[in-house]
Amino acid sequence: MALRRVTKMGEPVLRKVCKPVKNFDEKLAVLLDDMADTMYHADGVGLAAPQVGILKRAVVIDVGDGIIELINPEIISTGGEQTDMEGCLSVDDINEEVTRPNYVKVKAFDRNGNEFTMEGEGLLARAFCHEIDHLDGILFVDRVNK
Repeated sequence: MALRRVTKMGEPVLRKVCKPVKNFDEKLAVLLDDMADTMYHADGVGLAAPQVGILKRAVVIDVGDGIIELINPEIISTGGEQTDMEGCLSVDDINEEVTRPNYVKVKAFDRNGNEFTMEGEGLLARAFCHEIDHLDGILFVDRVNK
């Protein structure tokens, strides 16, 4: 496991749409482990693969209940609304209010290629949305309440 450099706003990789993961292999496991180490080192709650320069649909999240790995995640339902401050490891010194769903259900695969669904409310729902946005080249600053 190793720390990877976090890409910063302005780097083109952050605005690209990521490709689905097709190979659930050791290379993916190393990427996920490195992403988790990088996220924890930076005191983040989530990190998406393009934030470490990799255009793959992979996300790690930990809102305080342990690591969640989402490969090829899709939001399949949402509910409610919440508005709160957001920041991003790729966007230095900017924290702004963003409105997101209060409930989110995602479908994804684990590192071994097993499909699962997961539900989250509050901060976890926000993290799901924020990190999945990264996979589509969207930054939280694009969603800031005007």
